[in-house]
Amino acid sequence: MGIKVIITGATGMVGEGVMLHCLNSAEVEKVLIVNRKHYEMQHPKLAELLVPDFMNLSAVSDQLVGYDACFFCAGVTSVGKKEPEYTHLTYDTTLHFAETVAAANPNLVFTYVSGASTDSTEKGSTMWARVKGRTENALFRLPYKKAYAFRPGVMKPVDGQQSLKGTYRWFLWVIPVVNLFAPKIVLTLHQVGQAMINCVTKGYNKPILEVADIRTAAAL
Repeated sequence: MGIKVIITGATGMVGEGVMLHCLNSAEVEKVLIVNRKHYEMQHPKLAELLVPDFMNLSAVSDQLVGYDACFFCAGVTSVGKKEPEYTHLTYDTTLHFAETVAAANPNLVFTYVSGASTDSTEKGSTMWARVKGRTENALFRLPYKKAYAFRPGVMKPVDGQQSLKGTYRWFLWVIPVVNLFAPKIVLTLHQVGQAMINCVTKGYNKPILEVADIRTAAAL
C-alpha cells in the first residue's frame, strides 16, 4: 500500500505539478487536494475538499484524518502587500492548517514549500523572506513525525499542467537558457514531487532543503 497525502495549492503551478506527479506514482495510494476553488480533474486516486477559508477548518477537520503526509504548496505573492496582510496570508493561514492536520495525524510528515533565499533569522531586510522564515521556524516546532521546508528556485512544469499563468508560460522559453548557464538553480516539478515522497518514505537528513538537497532527495 502506498502513502496517503494531502496537497494544498493544486490550483497553482507548484501544487498542481506535485499533485500530477503523485497521481502517477506507484508509491502514492491516495491524494486529497484541499482548495479554495474547484480543480477540474477526475482520477481514481484523487479526492477534493473545498475550504474557502483556511482559518476556518472546524467543520472539515474530520476529513483530514488518516493521512501520512501533507505537501503544503499553497502560497501568495508578496507584491503589492504590506507585511501584516502578507503575514496573515502566509504565516497565520499556514500555521492554522498545519496545526489542524498535526492534531488529526500524529505521525504525519509535513512539507512546506517556502522559497530560495528565505530568511531563517527572521531579521533580514526582505519582508517576504522574513515572513517565510518565521513560518518555517514555527512549523518545525509543531508535533509532527517530521517537518521539512523546501526552498526551490526555478521550476519546470510537468506535462498536462493547467495552472500556468501567462507570464510563466512566457518564461518557459527562458528555462533552457537558465538551465544552460545556471543548471544548479533549475528543478523539474517531477523532482520536487519525488523529493517530497522520498522525505516521507525514506527521510532526509536536513529539515531545510535547498535546490541541491531537493535534487538529492529526489534521487534517493
